[in-house]
Amino acid sequence: MRSATRVTVVLLTLLGCVGCDQASKAAARTFLNPGRTESLLHDVLRLQLAANPGAFLSLGASLSENLRFVIFTAGTAALLTGLLGVALLARRLDPWRIIALALIAGGGLSNLLDRAIDGGRVTDFLNVGIGALRTGIFNVADMAISAGAILLILGSRGRRRGDIPPTAGRA
Repeated sequence: MRSATRVTVVLLTLLGCVGCDQASKAAARTFLNPGRTESLLHDVLRLQLAANPGAFLSLGASLSENLRFVIFTAGTAALLTGLLGVALLARRLDPWRIIALALIAGGGLSNLLDRAIDGGRVTDFLNVGIGALRTGIFNVADMAISAGAILLILGSRGRRRGDIPPTAGRA
């Protein structure tokens, strides 16, 4: 993938992730009441506003505020910088891996923006499931991160160490 195309793909993916996530969170904060659950699609989808001080599905929420800042704000910022560097500069990445890294970075960037604006908390509002089998509460950024991780896993299946992707020679 050419450098200009790569930069465009990464920027559009970042903008799409952050824009959709922040718009959905703004709508959730405007239209949902804390402590009240809205049930949709025969209770397959629940909308429930939550301010999450932890990571995905509230992991680490019980850590001290200082440790959460180090891990979830400073650590995430460093990780996102690295992911974006690889997505933009690594020559041996095929387009799917570039998009996967950009999805992960976009979701992480949007959640990091939440933490900066809302005292270290991320707005979550989605819950899916059937009956008692349910996910925790999450957001659109978490879906982008998960989609990027799945793309990375699927992209690595069937490849042996040392294989060069078909697009590796093009920069």
